[in-house]
Order: sequence, then structure tokens, then C-alpha cells
Amino acid sequence: MFSNYLSSIKDISIFPLIGLFIFVPFFTAWIVYALRISKKEIQKLENLPFESSNNDNNQK
Repeated sequence: MFSNYLSSIKDISIFPLIGLFIFVPFFTAWIVYALRISKKEIQKLENLPFESSNNDNNQK
């Protein structure tokens, strides 16, 4: 029943294309970033949760 309602909307077929054009470049960019990131940057990001900072709210 719901699919019949959606198929009756004029130009509804553009919405899947818009979603695809947003989804594909976004995740392609993240894959390229993940493959190109240096090992030094990965180690920096890995240790980030373990570093103490002066602005830590848990030390009140």
C-alpha cells in the first residue's frame, strides 16, 4: 500500500539518485583518506584517548 502511494508521486525517482550521489562520494573520500593516512598519524589518533589534558572535565 505504501509503495503505491510513493509511486504516484511525480518525480519520486530523483530521490534515490540524490541519495546515491551523496553516499558514494562521501564514503569514497573516507576510504581514500583511510588508505592514505600515515602510520604516524594513526599512532597519534590511537593514543589520543590515553593522553591527559588540562581541560579534562573528569578531574573536578
